[in-house]
Amino acid sequence: MTTVLEGLDWIVLGIYFLALIFIAVWVVLQKNKNTEDYFLAGRNVGWFVIGASIFASNIGSEHVVGLAGTGFESGTPMAHYELHAWIVLLLGWLFLPFYIRSGAFTMPEFLEKRFDSKSRWFLSLFSLVAYVLTKVSVTIYAGGIVVSELLGIPFWYGAIGVVVFTGIYTVIGGMKAVIYTETLQAIILILGSIIITYLGLQEVGGWGELRNTVIAASPDHFNMWRPMSDPDFPWTGLLFGGTIVGVWYWCTDQYIVQRTLAANNIKIGRRGAIFGAYLKLLPIFIFLIPGIIAFALSVQNPEVFSIEKADRAFPMLVKTLLPVGLKGLVAGGLMAALMSSLASVFNSCSTIFTIDIYKKLKPNESEKKLLIIGKLATTVIVILGIIWIPIMEKIGGGVMYQYLQNVQSYIAPPVAAVFILGIVWKRVNSKAAITTLMAGLVLLIMRLSSEIYFQPEISSNTIVDSYMFVFATINFSHMAILMFIFSILLCVSVTLSTTEPEYSKIVGLSFGTLTKEQKLENKNSYEAIDVILSVTLLIIVVVILNYFTG
Repeated sequence: MTTVLEGLDWIVLGIYFLALIFIAVWVVLQKNKNTEDYFLAGRNVGWFVIGASIFASNIGSEHVVGLAGTGFESGTPMAHYELHAWIVLLLGWLFLPFYIRSGAFTMPEFLEKRFDSKSRWFLSLFSLVAYVLTKVSVTIYAGGIVVSELLGIPFWYGAIGVVVFTGIYTVIGGMKAVIYTETLQAIILILGSIIITYLGLQEVGGWGELRNTVIAASPDHFNMWRPMSDPDFPWTGLLFGGTIVGVWYWCTDQYIVQRTLAANNIKIGRRGAIFGAYLKLLPIFIFLIPGIIAFALSVQNPEVFSIEKADRAFPMLVKTLLPVGLKGLVAGGLMAALMSSLASVFNSCSTIFTIDIYKKLKPNESEKKLLIIGKLATTVIVILGIIWIPIMEKIGGGVMYQYLQNVQSYIAPPVAAVFILGIVWKRVNSKAAITTLMAGLVLLIMRLSSEIYFQPEISSNTIVDSYMFVFATINFSHMAILMFIFSILLCVSVTLSTTEPEYSKIVGLSFGTLTKEQKLENKNSYEAIDVILSVTLLIIVVVILNYFTG
């Protein structure tokens, strides 16, 4: 196996790793005094760092490689998911004030404060299993491929090396190490990808030539709005089903929300979310568009720019377009994407296990002991991630990526419904919350089981005359919409047929329970610039949606 990197590339890559080690050592010297320091960086992080951390947590190496691959294969439909920037605004304006006001460390802890301990236990265990089997394993698998391709080393060495390196600084430094290293990683990743996009456009002959070449070869490539009957990308599913998944991921998932909870007040947290929302627009231009550029180059000059598999689009551009030195920078960027995602999920798992499970079982444990447990939990998750690698190898990247999209579409609806209704409607009680979450789990199991059962028929395009087959073959994004409607109706029905919650216990945790002081605090937590930036972002999203119409 040969490496695509040369002498100067290795020097650039070495400097990048030294910078990471320097930041991690600096954080360790700061020392984590208690759990708030370790898990939420002492709740004293600035808006720039929060926004960069949100972006870096979201962008994993499988995201970079997969999004470019999707751009190469299918064009722009998946850009709908990248335009979820407006949902990050929803986190800052709607959800975050309630989270910060509650003083919660985790999303399960917020559910306990708003409802009861049953909801907390459900979400804690549900999140941990989902993280280990999805986020950790897929990120390691995709990352191992990226590292082995770029450095010319065996897959196992690449995967385990990066996991161990990331695990060490996450265990030692906690959230502070994660959040500050992610700021550097976000800058490197954005810089490297912008260079790729620029050089790719130069090579293809500019934006006009790119559009002409692509549309001539594949008329739908620049069209985000596919028919409702499209088996892969129906516009209804992407727009509405995608939004439901987006609300769950951006507004209720510990993995992302933990970054904003590291702010010491609502204003800083919201500004971090606004900055993160602007950064979230970038993947369309620095990952998806390069995939489309790779498609155009393969049409213009198939001998030089041939690609066997869609996921090879981004690595192909790195190999063919970048001069020596810049290859090292982009290699660092891709590894940054891998490590920032891994570090985030390691820290989130350790936070949920320590605060929501261990501390719940042993409420009188000292802060020092909780810090040790947090570090041990991270270590165990690192080991579980490594153990899962051989299984991931057998499953394979493409199938697993589709499987993950499906699973997220089934996990999101009940959780999103409970959080949204719990915040906007004070009447929702604990029975409604746990009933909705449990019913969602049953639907998730039924859908996945029916998909697995009918897999031979689905693969061979055979139609079976049964209700379960119809249930198994509804497009996954449409399934998200149906499950969300069901979850909302169930939650409202149970709420209205059971007793009201004790409003004195949920003061400040729902609209309708806010005190005069809290309303005034909300009003003083933003300035004109926050509103202007948010409205501008919404306009940009609408313009992009309007531009990519074929």
